[in-house]
Order: sequence, then C-alpha cells, then structure tokens
Amino acid sequence: MSKRYLLGLDVGSSSVKASLVDAATGVVAADAHYPESEAPITAVKAGWAEQDPQMWWDNAKRSLADIMKRTGATADDVVAIGISYQMHGLVCVDKDKNVLRPSIIWCDSRAVGYGEKAFNELGADRCLGHLLNSPGNFTLAKLAWVKDNEPELYSKIYKVMLPGDYIAMKLTGDITTTIEGLSEGIAWDFKDKKTAKFLLDYFGFDESLLPDVVPTFSVQGRVTAAAAEELGLKEGTPVSYRAGDQPNNAVSLNVFNPGEIASTAGTSGVVYGVLGDVNYDPKSRVNTFAHVNYTTDTNRLGVLLCINGTGILNAWVHRNVVPDLSYPEMNDLAATVPIGADGVTVIPFGNGAERVLENKEVNCSIHGLNFNKHNRAHIVRAAQEGIVFSFCYGMEIMKAMGMDIRKIHAGHANMFLSPLFCDTLASVSGATIELYDTDGAAGAAKAAGMGCGLYKDNDEAFGTLKKLAVVEPDAKNRDKYLEAYERWKKLLKVAEQA
Repeated sequence: MSKRYLLGLDVGSSSVKASLVDAATGVVAADAHYPESEAPITAVKAGWAEQDPQMWWDNAKRSLADIMKRTGATADDVVAIGISYQMHGLVCVDKDKNVLRPSIIWCDSRAVGYGEKAFNELGADRCLGHLLNSPGNFTLAKLAWVKDNEPELYSKIYKVMLPGDYIAMKLTGDITTTIEGLSEGIAWDFKDKKTAKFLLDYFGFDESLLPDVVPTFSVQGRVTAAAAEELGLKEGTPVSYRAGDQPNNAVSLNVFNPGEIASTAGTSGVVYGVLGDVNYDPKSRVNTFAHVNYTTDTNRLGVLLCINGTGILNAWVHRNVVPDLSYPEMNDLAATVPIGADGVTVIPFGNGAERVLENKEVNCSIHGLNFNKHNRAHIVRAAQEGIVFSFCYGMEIMKAMGMDIRKIHAGHANMFLSPLFCDTLASVSGATIELYDTDGAAGAAKAAGMGCGLYKDNDEAFGTLKKLAVVEPDAKNRDKYLEAYERWKKLLKVAEQA
C-alpha cells in the first residue's frame, strides 16, 4: 500500500529545502537542500542584495528530485504542498508572468530612505496606527525604488509578488498572496482591515499591482500540467499553505495562540510571539505582522524581535577564544563558571545596527574583566549570557505590548544546543522552554495538510511533534540571573550613550 506524503518547500536565501512528511505519522521521510553550499547573492552596489527567482525554482526542483528518489515516492503519493519563504523580497513579473528583474531580497537596504520619507510625511501615528510598522525597508519601499530608478521597467510590471508567491505561481499558474504576505510587505491596513490604499496612493502604485488574496490555509491553487511534468508531480495536486519563514517557523513549532513564543538562535536570533490584540511598539523596535491564523474577524498578530548579534558572537568566541574546543566542550567550560560569570559582562551587538536599539550600532564590548581573576571560561559564559540578555531585553518590549510570555518553543539547534543558554533564558524570562525536532520545510508540509483538510486543526497536524527536552526556570538561583541581567542593562545604557 502506497503512503501519502505532504511536501514542504522552504525557499531561503542560502538554499531551498524540500521535505516529504508521512501524512499518517508526521515523520519526515526525507529532506534535501540545494545548493549544498550557499546560494549566490548579487551585490552590484554596497548594501544591495539580489537573487534570480529562477534559481529558487531550479533548486526546488533539485531538492524535490532528491527526496522523491530516496523515498521511492511517486507523483500520486504527494497529496498537498506547503511553501515557506524568505520574507520581504520583491519579485516583478509582466503580463506573461516573465520575471522582469532579479528579486530585491530581504537584506537589501537600498530602499531605506523611501520608507523613512513615507513614515515622516505620512506621520508616525498614521503609519503605526494602520500598518503597525514604519514602511521601512519592506516590499513596497523596494517597489518605490524601482519606480523611481527603473521607470521603463516599472511600466511593464503586471504584478508584484513575494518569493513564496513566485514559487506558488510557478506551481499553479495563479498569481496570489495572503494577508500575512501583504502585511510583511507593509501593504495591509490593520485598522481598516483591507489593503493599505493610503500607502499605495502615497507611492503612486495602482492597487491592481497586488495579487489576489487567498487564505493562508486553503487550496490556493493546483499544480499545472506543465509544472507537473517539470517536477515529476501529479497535475492537480493542491498548494494549500504558504507563509514567510518566521511565521512559518512558529507554525513548525505549533505556535498559534496569544502568549506563545517561537525562537531561533542561529547567526542572528529571533523571538516571534503571538499577540491577540492589535498593538505596536511606538519606537518600532520590533515588527508586527499578521500571523498565519489572522483573519479580519480574529486578531492573531506575530510580533517579531530580531537580534543580529547572537550565534555570530558565539562563533567568534569559539574561533578566537577557544579554538581548541568543540562547541559541546565550549558549553561545558562555560558551565564551570558561576551565574553572572564572576562579574564579566558582554554586550553582544557586534553585527551591525540593531533594530531593538532603535538602529543604533553599539558594537560588542566586554566589561569587568580582571586579569588576575578571570580566564577564557568567564568570557565564554558571559558571551552566552549576554546573548540571552539581549533576547530578554527585546521580550520586555513585547510584554509592554500586552504579550504574556510563559512558554518558548524552539528547535533543538544552534544556541539552543547549549544547556547554559537554555537555563539562562528560562530563568531570566521566567518562561518554560520546550525543545523540538522540526524545521521550516517540515512545518510547511504539515501546514499544507491543514490547508487541504487532511488535518482538522493545528493540534492534529502538529500533535506528532517530537519534544526533545523541557527546560524550567531555576527558581532557586533566579535572583542571581536577574542580578546579572540588571548589570547588563546598566552597561548597555552606557554603551548606547558612548
């Protein structure tokens, strides 16, 4: 008897990952990503970052072919497809659905001035009250740059899309998006609960440039005959879910309800929490978007905190302070030092300007180092504590917005492999941490099962999630953790004023 599989595609800027998930058991049968080394990003000028959308499609094909071959799955076995994708990118196509220029991706900063000008001229109250964010460097600001700098090309644009919308178009032939997608492009009005026409009008965009909106969990389209032949899939297979990578990471961890938190801590770190009421940070230190289960009747907002200086600091310490140790040995070394690292404090922001600090660039600094008392173990521990403290600093902003943070869901990867990191985060935040074995492609696959009606709800879809560990706050030593955190906050203020 053949199995039924759900296919997840995770379109990142470094690679495209595909996962086949057994629909009955929730187990990942196979996954693969291409390219195996990092995909190229073109930077014609400093601060620019572009990729060819065709490259994403080609890498999706390679990843899919790999997992189909390894599992022996047939086209008939794949019952639904879900898509996760790098957020905030811009893809422009003409009436024949041909891509007009390389995609301006999330880390391209050329449009910052366009967003700032819109924010200043439209006013903070109007932008934050309706969009919950500044237009910033998001998709519509990127389109404003194209309109101003490439007018001939702009005149040929039929539709603008996000990277996930492009992959869905290649699969189904339909050009659509979601409310979550519109919100991450800053094209959704949360007060009027419709497309943000006032911002489109400000930039001089016709509303017809935006794709039609489909529900996040729904049959958004079906695989065309041409795509089926190209990919080795069955014509008519439903594409039944898509979301940006951070909302999708939350989905992968079964984070759907107010107060639930999803976190990652790779090179940079993310804390993504669900809010049940429309709110925003007046200083825009965190971003607020529609979560995957937001509707015009139900407020479910994703509050996104991003810290640039996280795993990259830990890797720097590994490379420069303890190059002779493995990461597990490095974690063991850090654990030999008391909570608070005997007075050593590390401010971790050495990877550029930080949004949580209102875009200040304070760099990384080490404080309290005594040559007669401290050694490399203190630096290793202080670095990990400093990363945790940056997370907790941002979480204070989220709490001020009305978020009750009691539980943090995370994949058992990167910084969350460190017991010290987990213990410190749980104890300072007061939240229980649950660690799971999952990733974005697998999450998108299971979410597609919800979208096509195979699962009745998220609890059924993600009930098979494998929980690897639970980390509770250390009530006995919490005062010591909080004392170190308060010292860190005082030193951060000094760093910000320098």
